[in-house]
Amino acid sequence: MILSRYERMVAKRYLLPGKGEGFIFLVAGISLFAVMLGVAALIIVMSVMNGFRAELFDKVVGLTGHAMVQGYGGRLPDWRDIVEEARRTQGVTSATPLVEQPLMASYEGRVEGVLLRGMERSDMLSNPVLRGNVRDGSLEALRPGSEKVAIGSQLARSLGASVGGSISLISPQGRTTPFGTVPRIVSYEVGAIFEVGVFEYDKVYVLMPIEDAQTLLMMDDEIGMIEIQTVDPDKVGEILAPLAASTAGRAVITDWRTMNSAIFEALSVERVAMFVILSLIILVAVFNILSSLIMLVRAKTRDIAILRTMGASRRSLLRIFMTVGVIIGGLGTLAGLLLGMIALHFRQPVVNFVQFVTGQNLWDPSVRLLTQLPSKTDPVEVIAVTVMALGFSFLATLYPALKAASTDPVQVLRYE
Repeated sequence: MILSRYERMVAKRYLLPGKGEGFIFLVAGISLFAVMLGVAALIIVMSVMNGFRAELFDKVVGLTGHAMVQGYGGRLPDWRDIVEEARRTQGVTSATPLVEQPLMASYEGRVEGVLLRGMERSDMLSNPVLRGNVRDGSLEALRPGSEKVAIGSQLARSLGASVGGSISLISPQGRTTPFGTVPRIVSYEVGAIFEVGVFEYDKVYVLMPIEDAQTLLMMDDEIGMIEIQTVDPDKVGEILAPLAASTAGRAVITDWRTMNSAIFEALSVERVAMFVILSLIILVAVFNILSSLIMLVRAKTRDIAILRTMGASRRSLLRIFMTVGVIIGGLGTLAGLLLGMIALHFRQPVVNFVQFVTGQNLWDPSVRLLTQLPSKTDPVEVIAVTVMALGFSFLATLYPALKAASTDPVQVLRYE
């Protein structure tokens, strides 16, 4: 929509308050502010939701894999053959043998439920989620036979344990005596403390070499499961179909969508619901633009009639008032984009400041799962929000612009 020189001049004049038009300018300013808040809220919420899903996916799948091959009864006797077959499967990037078992851990009178995970030392050291999140000690200290373990930061805090301390792991699979089964209690030195950023994992995980886990649980050379990573987690079912067929009757394969379906489905539903609800803010702001333009047309009826008698065409008046509305919506959208980016950049300091002022824990990791407020801005979503805001603003200008363009100068100036 290209404006002529006089059309730009008139549109600029109508954007600024004239004598007795302060209320119209106030309504237009509120409209701009409302569009800004709506756009900023949408960008902030959608980015946080995207970040939440991405962080959960990276950390949850980083520890549990894209799929798990689990043996019946929790045991895989011929696990080496399955590992080799999995690694040969096209699309599989890694196959990691694991031993996992819920146990109890005690330290100086404190007792917590834990999830023991035994891993081969090479897999433990190469795991990016573990390797990059060691807070104290070193994973290098965890060697077979060293009787050292790595524990999560939240578990260390609950037990009061630190690197160099000794925790006891209590396994119900102990020695059989005439009086029943005696639980097996073995002490291990804490060699490392890690914090992956997912509260539930940092709260329960105890890592040790797979050989030590097999000895503790008296599993001989058996394991419990095989963790599999693929080139595309969204196509994990198709990639592992040949492996599922060949291991039928010996093991069952469960992918990440089944293991974490409740979390990711809830996030998807909440994401759509928040987008629809927050879009209503922009819609309300657009109605404010509509109201301000209607009042502007009513206030400028005499000016419009004079412009018509001076030769202004209906199309020219249409462009002028549409430009005024689109500029209000465009400035609000631009301000909203800027506000949203600033808020996302300082999101964690803002949360910390509000927590300090109110004294309330707004981001409890035991409830939110993640230890910090995440963010991941999707350029496609930003473009969609921008187009939606500008589109609504454009639609809001149509009725007032058509009303102005249809003004009859004869009727208006008859008694002037």
